[in-house]
Amino acid sequence: MDETLAEFIKRTILKIPMTKMMTILKAWDFLSQNQLQTINFRQRKESVVRDLVVLCEEKHASLNDAAVLDIIYTQFHQHQKVWDVFQMHKGPGEDTDLFDMGQFKGSFKKILQRALKNVTVSFRDAEENAVWIRIAWGTQYRKPNQYKPTYVVYHSQTPYAFVSSSQLKTSVSLLGQALTIASKHHQIVKMDLRSRYLDSLKAIVFKQYNQTIETHNSTTPLQERSLGLDINTDSRIIHENRIEKERVQRVTQETFGDYPQPRLEFAQYKLETKFKSELNGGILAEREEPLRCLIKFSSPHLLEALKSLAPAGLADAPLSPLLTCIPNKGMNYFKIRDK
Repeated sequence: MDETLAEFIKRTILKIPMTKMMTILKAWDFLSQNQLQTINFRQRKESVVRDLVVLCEEKHASLNDAAVLDIIYTQFHQHQKVWDVFQMHKGPGEDTDLFDMGQFKGSFKKILQRALKNVTVSFRDAEENAVWIRIAWGTQYRKPNQYKPTYVVYHSQTPYAFVSSSQLKTSVSLLGQALTIASKHHQIVKMDLRSRYLDSLKAIVFKQYNQTIETHNSTTPLQERSLGLDINTDSRIIHENRIEKERVQRVTQETFGDYPQPRLEFAQYKLETKFKSELNGGILAEREEPLRCLIKFSSPHLLEALKSLAPAGLADAPLSPLLTCIPNKGMNYFKIRDK
């Protein structure tokens, strides 16, 4: 094992928190249980890493072995990446072909290696008929950079692929070509959907979040639930408040359902509109270019935050469809123009 590979393995293991070290190493399944038992995991992390690298050298670890370890680390820390969603389409009249994962992997790797001399591609099968792909990009004259790879999660027999955001525009084009051909689709487009939470993106595009209103709390009539009202308040005010709270709760439940929302961190709206005025003249009236502005809503859990606005009295119910349509449309990037 050369120094470059040893350094790559060392830096990969260094990223792993000690609390998850054994779990990830066992999932890697490269070092045996007997080998792992020779390591004192109570010593300083630098010493643990050094001992693990020695074991990898003794077992002649390959670049692919190290890449698989990096994939497993990324699977455990998915939220450290920003994920884009790509959707593929069949050509007119094309039927769904029988899918073979082995054939897909071989075709995907071959397409990239034909297009780019220096590229390494590694795979790891996951649950739900999914495969994780790791691509380290190089150039015609430089070896692949193992520290800035692209990760792809593809679910077989679906038109969706989830790709970690990359600054390399050329790699996005090659990646799209490889995905399209290997999965036997006709074209691929990037959706206006992005998040750090991969599971939530999957829930949105696969419609896996519960779309029916659950009524597990319905055994208690709405009138009997605590509305947080002062018992000394005028009865007429209590009645009006109760009616309004019931309406807000009903509308909110109809809009969002009674299930946990997919987790997104933001929604972005770009507005382009012509200046309109009944008054003649003025500088803006003669402006040919549209007025543009950008509005961005952000929160650690945006959809749950939006769901709580009306019940908290911070917004009227129902909310604007532009805010509530995010899961159904599979978008959190919007462009709003004049009709």
